[in-house]
Amino acid sequence: MSDVLKTTPLCAEHISLGARMVGFSGWNMPVQYSGLMDEHHAVRQSVGLFDVSHMGEFRVKGPDALRFLESITTNHVAKLTDGRIHYTLLTYPEGTIVDDLLIYRFDENNYWMVVNAGNIDKDWSWVTQHATGFDIELTNESDRTAQIAIQGPLAETVLQQLVDRDLSEVPYYHFYEGPVNAVAAVVSRTGYTGEDGFEVYCASEHAVSLWRAMLDKGAEHGIKPAGLGARDTLRLESRMALYGNDIDQTTNALEAGLGWVVKFKKDDPFVGRDALLRIKEEGLVRKLVCFEVTGRGIARHGYPIANASGETIGVVTSGSHSPTLDKAIGMGYVDVAYSEPNTEIAIQVRQKAVAACVVKGPFYQRQK
Repeated sequence: MSDVLKTTPLCAEHISLGARMVGFSGWNMPVQYSGLMDEHHAVRQSVGLFDVSHMGEFRVKGPDALRFLESITTNHVAKLTDGRIHYTLLTYPEGTIVDDLLIYRFDENNYWMVVNAGNIDKDWSWVTQHATGFDIELTNESDRTAQIAIQGPLAETVLQQLVDRDLSEVPYYHFYEGPVNAVAAVVSRTGYTGEDGFEVYCASEHAVSLWRAMLDKGAEHGIKPAGLGARDTLRLESRMALYGNDIDQTTNALEAGLGWVVKFKKDDPFVGRDALLRIKEEGLVRKLVCFEVTGRGIARHGYPIANASGETIGVVTSGSHSPTLDKAIGMGYVDVAYSEPNTEIAIQVRQKAVAACVVKGPFYQRQK
């Protein structure tokens, strides 16, 4: 694997704005601009702007597009209608997770798969390997597609100035195709922060003009460019899984709390269905839980989780100080016997047992 980091079309913009850049999943990305806390609060209270052009987009077209997607993903693609999006998983035959992703339906023969940046090559290989026998055309559009996410309670107000569509009529997990500041784009309403917000996809060569236009229109509303640091604390507060931390090729969908996107009764069985059905029937051994740290310390990825007797019962997958709640929070896998809310646990922080308690997630939910 090359040590040279990939760059998004907005890399020079981040540097000119004084962003601190870091390597992330093979990409040179901004971790923060004005500071994690400042950016986090901007998204929760007003509006923030994220470069997510490192994400991958695969086009699936053809008469068998629906049947193909049903065969490799866990959710029920046949229930999507034009302009709808859903969250789903690619799973291995043993039921563990290749990736989590979004599927966009343009029409009955035309879909997008939006996948995680660090998994683009792996996912593309997986998808193409399973395409044999289907009348479809697969295109990896990742390199020529940019994505900008505008998130926060004022996201609609800012973006509305750049579009001719009434954004209040675009429901959650829907999208449309139309111009943004005279640039051809796909505009969706999903979000990875727990706040209202939109994603704007465009050809890579138009990314800079759209980024600048959003910053300009958002200036009077206190818009802040936000980096990976704030993106991580925002998604953790909202209990959104991060591939490589909370889910990966060693975790299955059911223990990760993602059973709601596993549809066993689809007409066409998907890869991993039999293994997941067996796991469901036999019962889980461990579960991904949310916890609050009640002692002094911050839980970090990889820290052991223990019970009251000091026995290791699991591991932290994500942990941080919550800027919104002003407390230390985290997620981790624990033996199923310790997975109920209000269960007292301990996080091993630098050889010291720090008290914590299992809680029901998410930690934060916006007011609708």
